[in-house]
This record gives sequence, structure tokens and C-alpha cells, in this order.
Amino acid sequence: MSKVQNSRIREFIGDLVQAIKSTGKTAPATPAAAAPKAHPQKNMGDPEEIARRFNLPYFTDLSEFPFVKEKIAKLPYAFAKSRLLLPLEENEGVLLVAMVHPFDLEILEEVRCLTRKEVREALASKAALDEAIELCYHQKENEASEYIASLQHDTPDVSIDQEDGYDLLEKSAESPVIRMLNVMLAEAIQQGASDIHFEPMENGLGVRYRIDGVLQERHAPPKEFQSQLITRIKVMARLDIAEHRLPQDGRIKLTMGGRQIDFRVSTVPVVFGERIVLRILDKGNVLLGLNKIGMRPPMLSAFSKLVTLSEGIVLVTGPTGSGKTTTLYSALSEINNSEMNIMTIEDPVEFKLQGMAQIGVNHKINLSFATGLRHILRQDPDVIMIGEIRDKETAEIAIQSSLTGHLVLSTLHTNDAPSALTRLVDMGIEPYLLTSSVVGVLAQRLVRLICPFCRVSYTPSDQELKELGIAREALADGKLCKGQGCSHCFGSGFKGRHGIYELMPVTSAIKRQLLQSPDALELQRAALAGGMTGLRQEGALLAIQGLTASSEVLRVTRGCDEM
Repeated sequence: MSKVQNSRIREFIGDLVQAIKSTGKTAPATPAAAAPKAHPQKNMGDPEEIARRFNLPYFTDLSEFPFVKEKIAKLPYAFAKSRLLLPLEENEGVLLVAMVHPFDLEILEEVRCLTRKEVREALASKAALDEAIELCYHQKENEASEYIASLQHDTPDVSIDQEDGYDLLEKSAESPVIRMLNVMLAEAIQQGASDIHFEPMENGLGVRYRIDGVLQERHAPPKEFQSQLITRIKVMARLDIAEHRLPQDGRIKLTMGGRQIDFRVSTVPVVFGERIVLRILDKGNVLLGLNKIGMRPPMLSAFSKLVTLSEGIVLVTGPTGSGKTTTLYSALSEINNSEMNIMTIEDPVEFKLQGMAQIGVNHKINLSFATGLRHILRQDPDVIMIGEIRDKETAEIAIQSSLTGHLVLSTLHTNDAPSALTRLVDMGIEPYLLTSSVVGVLAQRLVRLICPFCRVSYTPSDQELKELGIAREALADGKLCKGQGCSHCFGSGFKGRHGIYELMPVTSAIKRQLLQSPDALELQRAALAGGMTGLRQEGALLAIQGLTASSEVLRVTRGCDEM
């Protein structure tokens, strides 16, 4: 053992003895050689105090160190992850290594042997280290494209690894098919995709990512890999690999660094093979909380009052992929406490929430929304969340639940808020029941935000302003903004999304109009007269602020023309 190690052990033992004397406790008889394995910082209080006491650098952010920024991995990923350490930089042949357990001398010796360099340790928080490890071992840009291109002339390996739940950042996969799929999945997650489409075509397999709600072409793997890629995905999702004629659904659970990523898998037979879509459910990207979903303060206050009522129905409407489920989860997280019994029935359960009972619809055993809802009512719930009201039976049970003292949250697929009431009447629900049960309807869309790296201003035409419904005087310097397209946004001009909302409380005026006529246009007139801000008007406010483009607002609000 080196002199440095012996000195550190003596220093640690002396400090530990001094700490024990100061508390008046008797030290347990522990051999000196066992001291380094004790990870003393676990028991010695604040990490900053430990770093100061032992004269160690302490970091809470490692993202700016050269090795992390340039993705220089001096150690194997599995070793860095399991030992909770990461080399940060090298100066004069000495490696600075961030560690959670800098007093584990055996690990330090392993690092010296692997790198053949002297090591200077530093203390880092576990959260900072996890983030830095993920950043450092992230695949480089275009790695997926480069790897797929390198396979054009290679002979495919037909072996399929059936292991499930591995880490996407682990580079040990030997099969070209496994490696190809890994780099595509990792790339899609890094780029913030919500879906991955594998589309068999006459001349090969097309791969597209849905980023910020819009599909973008990415890869075209060699034709000879098509069946193997499809088989690999089906094996991971535990689907029947021998069944090619019927649609199948499944799930995949993987990790990427410290993040757990779930994939919802759907296969359908098409002309040139099987088409597969993977819906990415990244728990690390979900921000729950009504104050985090982009609602303007006046509307946020009004919606918060609705979801804290003791009874009634609150509906959230919008097309698929507009963020309805996230809004409902955010509302539930706001009201969730030990005094509430919150139960949900969903198809499927996308994210598991603490303190709530969540039921997944299973049509194979006839567990539908209506069936599950009946049984939920026998569980003494305070709040019920229904994934979607699809039929008259579910709607009737939801209404009866609200009339018997329950708060019910649910979704509908309609263009705007007033249309939700019309849709329920079309299902066969009597208008007088709706006036007694529904307390509010929220319609929403997601608009793409202009990429901050390629944003430019321009002077809009009169026709463009007319379609948006805003006056030129409302613009700063008479200009709007748009994105030109750059490498940061993959040429789209947009990066990230923001919600726009239309809240219609069911006021007495709305109730009178509903009883008189459930026509959606008449309900919309009554709601706008009562102060409701329409979806296009909400989007126009974001365009005026330079956050989104007018074309994006018009795209997502098409069919929501306001009076």
C-alpha cells in the first residue's frame, strides 16, 4: 500500500476517533484495514463539510469539465456506473476523478490500474455524477447514421439476444442488429422524440422520429436487416415472433444511464411486412404540476379551482398527442394528499403515480372503462380519473358518479371546449344531466417553439395578421418571428413545445344555451361572450411574444375558427 494511502487511512482514523470522543461514544473495535470500505461520508454529515475536512474538491455540477463536454470516456461505462465515478480532466499526467466514495482506496487502485495514471480524487454529489456519466457516454451526433452506413456491405448476424432491460449506453452488444437498434433508440431519446416509426417499404425499411409532434425522416437500414430488426423489437416486447398476420401490442423497459425508459409497442401487418411504432414514455421528461404546463396565470387560477371542487365533471379535450394525459396527471398531483382516495382507469397506464390506485383497461378479460368504473365506485373514491369517455355507458356512469359526490376527471376527442358538450349529447346524454354534472371543459393543443439558435424576425403580411386575429399595432416593431432551420433543430426551425389552452367554465349562460340548444356554434358564442379566450387567440399571444410562429398557430388551430 502506498504512502499516500497509509497517510489517508491514518488521517481518516484520527478524524473518526476525534469525532467519537466529541460525542462521548465508545469506538467499536474495527481493524484498520477495514476502514477504507466504510464509505465514511455516508455517516459523517454534509458532503461539503467532508470535502473541507479532508481538503478535497467538491462539485455539484460536472458538465463543464473537458472529458464530459467532449465525451472522452477513459473508463468502461459499466465500471463508471457501478463504481459511481468519472474522470473529469487530465493535468500533467494526473487524472481528476469525481467520486461519491473518495475514501474507497480499492476503487482508486482499480482506476490507477485501468488508466495507468496517477489519480487525484474529488467529491461529487450522486445526482451530479449520474448526470455527468450520462452526458459523457451519450452517443455522438450522427452515430446511428454512421453505424447503419457501415453495415451496407457487412454480412448480417442472425443471432438475437433475448435479454430485456439492459442499458442503452452499454456498448457490449456484438450483434449488428442489436447494436443498430440500440443506437437508433438512444438517438431518438436524445433528440426528444415521442415516437419511432419502423415502416417497411418496397426497397427497404424507413425509420422516422416524431419530434415536437411532427414526423421527421431519419434512417434507411439495409433491406436485409428489416426482418431481423422487426424480430428483435418483437422479442424485446415479448410478442409472438411467429405471428405476422395480426396486429400485436406490447411494452419494453430499458434504461439509459440513470433514467428508466418505457416503450409502448404496436405492430400491424402492411403490404411490405410488419409496421412497428414505438411510443417513448420517458419519465425523466414528464413535468407534473399545473404551474409547469404553460397555462397563463388567470386561466391557471380558474382551472385550479375547478379541480379542487368536491364534485362534478372536468373534461380535457384535444386530439391525440396534445398533452391531455399530462394535464390530468398534473391536476391529480396538485390535489393528491393522504386525505384523498384517488383512483384512475386508463388505457393504458402510461405513468405510475404515487399515492393513487391506477387500473389498466384489459379488453381480453372484458375490463372496459365502464366495467372498471363500476368497481371503482365500490372502493369509496373521492376523485376518479377516466382515461377517455368513449361511449354512452361510460358517460352515464361518470355523470352518476359526479351527482353522488365525486370529482370526475376525463378526456374527450373534440376540436374545442364547447364541442365537448355537443359530443356528449350526441352520445345520448340528456342536456339537463350535463348542466347538473359538468363544471368545466379545457381544450388544449401543443405548439412548437421557435428554435432560439436560428430565430429571425420578419414583417408579416396583412393576410397573415388577419388569420391570426391580431392588429399590427400589437406587434413590437411590427414584426413576428420564425425559425430558419439549423443543426440544433435538425432544420425544422422549431425546438420544444408549449401548451395553449381554452377554458370554458359551465356558467349559468352556458347551461341556459345547452338546455335551449346543444349546438356547438351557439355554445361557443355564449362562452366567448362570457370571457373565454379561444385557442387561436392564445396561440396568437405566443406569436406576439416571439415564442412561436404564426404558421404553427394556424396549423394546430385549424378547425377551431373563432367567432
